[in-house]
Amino acid sequence: MKDLKIAIVVSKFNDDITSQLLSDATNTLKKAEILDNHILIYHVPGAFEIPFVAQVVSEKKEVDAIICLGSVIRGETTHYDYVAGECARGIMNVSLQYQIPVIMGVLTTENRDQAQKRTFGPKGQKGIESANAALEMITLLKKLS
Repeated sequence: MKDLKIAIVVSKFNDDITSQLLSDATNTLKKAEILDNHILIYHVPGAFEIPFVAQVVSEKKEVDAIICLGSVIRGETTHYDYVAGECARGIMNVSLQYQIPVIMGVLTTENRDQAQKRTFGPKGQKGIESANAALEMITLLKKLS
């Protein structure tokens, strides 16, 4: 695992959530013996910008997987639907176009309480889950090739 390189694209929006997702993901990768300098972190303003940076990173063909982390919380307008849907579609498109695992670690929740539960508590720890999904997909792809 030490030779793997993994990028993390993380949204700065809802930083109280995304900073914990990032911390959990990086700690999980380090426990899997990924070297610090092989974990490349890219901060973007919000979830909508995640797919673009994931695409730019994919084009360079320097990483084995990309973990996308963010938190989109429903508000009073339809803005949530556009951001969450387009972010998810963009992440999927990058993965399919560049044939690299691009992990959807972007929370899409109805409220802040749900986001916190999926980050810190009983409904899961999405940062850890996302890092483990990346490692699992890398292993699977190596078996398939």
